[in-house]
Amino acid sequence: MLDASLTEALRSHLPKIVQPIELVASLNDDPTSTKITELLGELDVLSDDISVRFDGSAERRPSFRITRVADPRTSVTFGGVPLGHEFTSLVLALLQVGGHPSTADADLLDQIRNIQGTHRFETFFSLSCQNCPDVVQALNLMSIINPNIEHVAIDGGAFREEVEAREVMAVPTVFRNGENFGQGRMSLEELVAMIDSGSSDRAVEKINAMDPFDVLIVGGGPAGSSAAVYAARKGLRTAIVAERFGGQLLDTMGIENLISTPYTEGPKLAAELEANVRNHQVEIITAQRAGRLDPALRIGGLHTLALESGAALQARSVIISTGARWRRMGVPGEAEYANRGVAYCPHCDGPLYKGKRTAVIGGGNSGAEAAIDLAGIVKHVTLLEFADELRADEVLQNKLRSLSNVTIVTGAMTTEVLGDDKKVTALTYRSRSDETDHQVDLDGIFVQIGLLPNTEWLDGTVQLSEHNEIMIDGHGATSVPGVFAAGDCTTVPFKQIVVSMGAGSTAMLSVFDHLIRTPEDTTVSA
Repeated sequence: MLDASLTEALRSHLPKIVQPIELVASLNDDPTSTKITELLGELDVLSDDISVRFDGSAERRPSFRITRVADPRTSVTFGGVPLGHEFTSLVLALLQVGGHPSTADADLLDQIRNIQGTHRFETFFSLSCQNCPDVVQALNLMSIINPNIEHVAIDGGAFREEVEAREVMAVPTVFRNGENFGQGRMSLEELVAMIDSGSSDRAVEKINAMDPFDVLIVGGGPAGSSAAVYAARKGLRTAIVAERFGGQLLDTMGIENLISTPYTEGPKLAAELEANVRNHQVEIITAQRAGRLDPALRIGGLHTLALESGAALQARSVIISTGARWRRMGVPGEAEYANRGVAYCPHCDGPLYKGKRTAVIGGGNSGAEAAIDLAGIVKHVTLLEFADELRADEVLQNKLRSLSNVTIVTGAMTTEVLGDDKKVTALTYRSRSDETDHQVDLDGIFVQIGLLPNTEWLDGTVQLSEHNEIMIDGHGATSVPGVFAAGDCTTVPFKQIVVSMGAGSTAMLSVFDHLIRTPEDTTVSA
């Protein structure tokens, strides 16, 4: 079940268990039960602090429960085999149920311990989903430290009938006490805020009490992370505020062009960037979204960043690195059927459409790669490209055309997403060559048509291009003195991770130069 590398990883981590744990499996004659039996048997021999039983009585089968022997209330449950992207979730569950402390913020952990009421969570994930582990690990941790909270993480591929019955069409999908609670990536801070209604007010109060910073970085992707490390090393009082740390990296799979790193994956790189930032003196503020920037009234004065939560931060300089997001089609039915057949991550949600008919919108590299990946899972893929020719690299086009279950349609303008009020059933498109309308019956649509810069909140503040990108010079400076920008939200011509990292450091070095050359304006406005 476990290859040599996974076994070695477990050997290095399992000694961190400080309290004995018991793994209790509830099995049936499903092939997944055999895999669970093998997995638990291998875990059993790797640590003296792990014992295993196969006589569980859980209703959901096959599954297994990880329980602290000294306190059976401390536990988590997995339905299916948590390997693939969920292997880390399994390791963390073993360690944390076994008493190894979490590295989460101490105040946040106290907040979780004080959550009242009964909360029984169920998370449906897929083994190929890079967004799922954050949610699984966050809810596992919450269930471990608060007896009022339970969590079962369920591999949708192992429970297809339940997925169909509960109309799970995107992962991660979370249910609380049987009701739909949320979909998509959610951080620990966001999940706590959704449960604890008073947490938002406390977060606002804490942020408002912060003193002004030398530099405030808005956005936690590669550009923001690079800027934060450079700022801290310059001895500047630094804060980074982000909706989620990692940005678009969290939705990126294989990365093979990052210099000195032959291969990595977006979530792994995002975690490494965050760890690097946390090793420096940087105030990290997550689960907050920028709402408005009020530039300083005088050069050398304080800029104010108003957050959508109602909090505000001030700084002598600002670096904007808010990145970009997936572009939507903007057609009728798209919003209504988002996560109900309309998806934006084929790696995450593709396994839910096994044996079904799907479409990919977009003929660039992302669209071609999505269609190739889906072709190995689904019954059929229709790729629709607005232009008269595909824009993907030739090697990808050749691969696409070699697949018998892929149909390529160029010169196609998607016009509507159709459904039965529950899920997607078809889409319509217009042929641009002869203006004829066509309908494609299907179950899922994967949109891959590029990115939009996250700059709406800056309208009227800094100069934007016709594509709403922040206009910068060679130093990363914007049209507002003391405000700089870096990464995919700017007019930089190439949207690449390595380019963003360099742009973040460039902007930060420019900020340092700006601060040492600009006297601080301490004038108090009337």
